[in-house]
Amino acid sequence: MPKAIDGSPEGGCPVTQDSSAPGTAASAKIDSAVPHSARIWNYWLGGKDNYPVDVEAGDAFREIFPGITDLARDSRAFLGRAVRHLAGDAGIRQFLDIGTGLPTADNTHQIAQRVAPDARIVYVDNDPLVLAHAQALLTSTREGVTDYIDADLHDPGTVLREAARTLDLTKPVALTFMQVSGHIADYDEARSIVRTLMVALPSGSYFAFNDSVDTNQANAEATRLYNESGAAPYYLRSPQQLAGFFDGLELLEPGVVPITDWRPDSTMSGTGGEVIALGGVARKP
Repeated sequence: MPKAIDGSPEGGCPVTQDSSAPGTAASAKIDSAVPHSARIWNYWLGGKDNYPVDVEAGDAFREIFPGITDLARDSRAFLGRAVRHLAGDAGIRQFLDIGTGLPTADNTHQIAQRVAPDARIVYVDNDPLVLAHAQALLTSTREGVTDYIDADLHDPGTVLREAARTLDLTKPVALTFMQVSGHIADYDEARSIVRTLMVALPSGSYFAFNDSVDTNQANAEATRLYNESGAAPYYLRSPQQLAGFFDGLELLEPGVVPITDWRPDSTMSGTGGEVIALGGVARKP
């Protein structure tokens, strides 16, 4: 299912177009008449940054695929476990978060800086809704740094150039790519974007990734209907295609697995059902 960005964790009121806005230009581009994957994802997480059109689309999707709410929460939990490992055991102090999303509880910088207060995090998105809320992402510990880049995922050169203002790209960086690759229609282009970003990062860098598989019939049908709604489409991919994003990298145990099975904490019991999304973390040799 489509996920451009995540949402705030509590409430149910519509987003205000000037909320946390660094300027009015971004707000003016926000269309409240067309469903938006960011705001729908926000709705599934119980958030308040959505409009009635998003609630309607979210309910229609969930009617076909009730597991979408669990997927939204499981994806967020996977991000948390991956970032905690990278900032902790792996010793990473720099993070490049692609497809940032709306501010919510436990953003990447909060997770990383809780483990390593001196961590530096750069968020990347070019969605006007994210830009309108970007200031909420620019908090940091005194020891660390956060930054936000308004850049297109399809232009990794610009992403790298802008990220270099905050990150030292001669030292290891963790690239995070969570429920984002489906926004790139062409699989080869999606692989090329990830490869370009990873090639620019030094040995010892990491890639943390998850996305939804096309093998879940209910999710596939709900996504098909969503793509016909006029919203920006999302493209599900096969398990083999998702695993291909890790080519040339050293996968950490347990490999590319259902996201609830990647190093679950003591409160988790695994998927216990049909696979919805796969994820993994890998090191650049």
